[in-house]
Amino acid sequence: MSAPGSPLIFRKGLDRKQEVALQLAEDYHSDLVAAIKRDGFAYTSGRVTVHLAHEFGFCYGVDRAVDYAYQARVRFPDRRIFLTGEIIHNPHVNDQLRSQGIRFLTDPGESLDAVTGDDVVILPAFGVALDVLEGFVARGCTLVDTTCGSVLNVWKNVTRYTGEGITSVIHGKYWHEETRATASQARQDGRGHYLVVFDNTEAQRACDFIRHGGDRAAFLAAFANATSPGFDPELHLQRVGCANQTTMLSSESMEVGQMFRAAILDRYGEAELPHRFRAFDTICSATQDRQDAVIALLAEQRLDLMLVLGGHNSSNTYNLARICASVVPTYHVAEPNGLVSVDEILHRPVDGHEPVRSRGWLPDGRLSIGLTAGASTPDTLVGAVIRRLDALANDPRIEPATLD
Repeated sequence: MSAPGSPLIFRKGLDRKQEVALQLAEDYHSDLVAAIKRDGFAYTSGRVTVHLAHEFGFCYGVDRAVDYAYQARVRFPDRRIFLTGEIIHNPHVNDQLRSQGIRFLTDPGESLDAVTGDDVVILPAFGVALDVLEGFVARGCTLVDTTCGSVLNVWKNVTRYTGEGITSVIHGKYWHEETRATASQARQDGRGHYLVVFDNTEAQRACDFIRHGGDRAAFLAAFANATSPGFDPELHLQRVGCANQTTMLSSESMEVGQMFRAAILDRYGEAELPHRFRAFDTICSATQDRQDAVIALLAEQRLDLMLVLGGHNSSNTYNLARICASVVPTYHVAEPNGLVSVDEILHRPVDGHEPVRSRGWLPDGRLSIGLTAGASTPDTLVGAVIRRLDALANDPRIEPATLD
């Protein structure tokens, strides 16, 4: 028996794993995308040729997280199932889970206080902060942990830093679920400390303090939301270990690491480096592969524009768009209907936080268009974008999309 409102269809003769695998294929596989991959990652129709990056869309960690969520719904058909928040940053996938009766604690009307020991709680691919996890354990909830292995690798390094008395410098967004979870690992037993730096500008401010000292109060005000309780830059920047949110732009994370290494070197000298500095490359391989693939696509093809598909709040998708926008006109769209009409597109610009509508995005004449997708984007949406693009470019009768 499936949950009320669930689209899962149970078929005779299939065990639980087979049933879930079949449902996942129906929800997220695209025959069109599979055919394009077999055909050299290019698709031509009428005046448009679409070039797919050779790595895009669902990564292993996302695939696993969604699989676990579907299995939880089948394994516990009569129990309430909650997600602590979005399982991944893709609105289509999250809505699919809602349709199966899985409730999101971040949705309006939901409350953490309503969760009891009889409930099932799914932990998302980003992981959760330790205090949140401990709360569910104390309640006696059944936990389904989908935390990505790449995130766990970062946690391992950060935990080791704490054990060595080293401050964790995390390149990431302090408001992001993954970074909050990573920061909590640095605070195990309330002993460790962390500093979150968003970009090179923030990293430079911290490095300047390492080299020269400065106004402690001004530093703490600048990083008010991005430091551990009791953080003292004069004390806790003497020994640092670098880590990152796994979906950040890899070149920037490596640069941040080099900046802190140089600052420690300048302040304390070569002999002190092994004692005062740690660096690990904790960008996940899937993020790196997708960034490398889009760089290769931009180098190999002469493109008129680039479409980057994924949730507007997806960090790894946004960074793919940043890479592309430095080379070619780029549109980061969240779903196929973002291609509103031949003249209008709804997208998130790389220099903004909110989606905007732009006109004149699809030029006349023959077009070579690049396409990639973030690690939280299923092939079904990639295929739908290609079909929508084909229709808009080649059939003037196509009606504008209806957006909610």
